[in-house]
Amino acid sequence: MRKSKNEAFETMYRQHHSMVLQMCLGFVEGDKDTANDLSQEIFISVWNNLDKFRGASSYKTWIYRITVNTCLQYVKKDRKETPLSKSEIENQTTDKDEEKPKFDDIPKLYSAIGQLKKIDRLIIMMVLENQDYISISEVIGIKPINVRVKIHRIKKRLEKILKNNTDE
Repeated sequence: MRKSKNEAFETMYRQHHSMVLQMCLGFVEGDKDTANDLSQEIFISVWNNLDKFRGASSYKTWIYRITVNTCLQYVKKDRKETPLSKSEIENQTTDKDEEKPKFDDIPKLYSAIGQLKKIDRLIIMMVLENQDYISISEVIGIKPINVRVKIHRIKKRLEKILKNNTDE
């Protein structure tokens, strides 16, 4: 290994931090503080497991998998601690929308992404990170052609959610 563990980690952190943060933001519906906490937890896990990396995939794919697993664990844990009904979620979304200017569409997008199934959230966040179908298929564990179909369906679902939120 040419680089020390510290150098390798610093390089990975610089190259992938924005991607990890973006993914976390999608999972926590745009909550920046929680996303920062999750990304810190992810890079702690990367550091702790760096010696175990076998090279079966790229560092980027490996970090994606750690990110997905950490975010899914958080979502699962968060739902157990604070179960909300659909109407409570809708009320929170409405309240947030009223507090912010209407020209700011990013919180609306994150809110809509938050209403998707977990796997669909992951896929669309990877799309927003400009990942190709092959990279997405490696992380998700499905064929690239199926990724294409899923992305199309997810986009249709997001359009419907966003349309319903603006009609209210």
